Amino acid sequence: MATLIPRPFGLARRAFSAAPIAFHQNPLGLPTNTDGKFKPNPDRMRQGLPTRRPIDGVKHVIAVSSGKGGVGKSTTAANLAIAIAQQGRSVGLLDTDLYGPSLPRLMNLRGVEPVMDEHNRLLPLTNYGVQCMSMGFLVREEDPVVWRGMMIMKALEQLLRQVNWGTIDYLVIDMPPGTGDTQLTLVQQIPIAGAVIVSTPQDLALLDVVKGANLFRKVQVPLLGIVENMSHFVCPNCHHESHVFGPSSALDKKAADLGMAVLGRIPLTEQISALSDKGSPVIVAASKSIEAGAYRDIAAQIVQRIEKV
Repeated sequence: MATLIPRPFGLARRAFSAAPIAFHQNPLGLPTNTDGKFKPNPDRMRQGLPTRRPIDGVKHVIAVSSGKGGVGKSTTAANLAIAIAQQGRSVGLLDTDLYGPSLPRLMNLRGVEPVMDEHNRLLPLTNYGVQCMSMGFLVREEDPVVWRGMMIMKALEQLLRQVNWGTIDYLVIDMPPGTGDTQLTLVQQIPIAGAVIVSTPQDLALLDVVKGANLFRKVQVPLLGIVENMSHFVCPNCHHESHVFGPSSALDKKAADLGMAVLGRIPLTEQISALSDKGSPVIVAASKSIEAGAYRDIAAQIVQRIEKV
């Protein structure tokens, strides 16, 4: 069950989507941080170029990315975070898709707003052994985030710097799809132990895999590998295997061209979709299934690749 933190008396849900211009420097509406070590460094700010600073208390950061939306990146990120936690590591999951956050539903944490510690940092919500933070905790599910770039970048900075994770081994970041400002801000502001790219085997999706891989390479972020999602469909009646989005050979070739490993293949099943919508990730609700086993195998490879360095 989720660890639900009651909202303190007088703390109302903030009207983020209607935030006025005056709040560009504090779009999440958080009080001023009172912990001195989290204050901005004026000398660093004057340099003009971003300097990667570790997130306090976080040992390793894993970026789960995709070149385009709709390939199952968020579902993959949630299941991988839980799988890593099941290996005995302490794990956080940060949803940085500010326009379309999925984590509250995927992790069964809808309708709960995080509170703040004594230094005005957000405290993550916890479920399935994973600490979670998302823009979706701070706005109603039906409300759009109607913000331009400046506020998005500042909100992202607050999610990176004003969340109290305690001390954790891994922070899995569910990145927004694409290779725009948000992605660039993330990879330039924090050290990332490695990136995982999620894609279907469809040619259109693989075109964007190349863009994503090149982004990470340009900013010197190690590529851990590719996860082939929705790799094939197995008929529940006759058990015939169909490659709905094309054969895996196309993704294998693209991975080889990029010098990347294929970490694993997740089948297209009704079970993953239905359980995700219910907030019960397949790795928890159907822990002995083929799908759960695939996520565990991928998570084990990720941990092995990072910890052997």
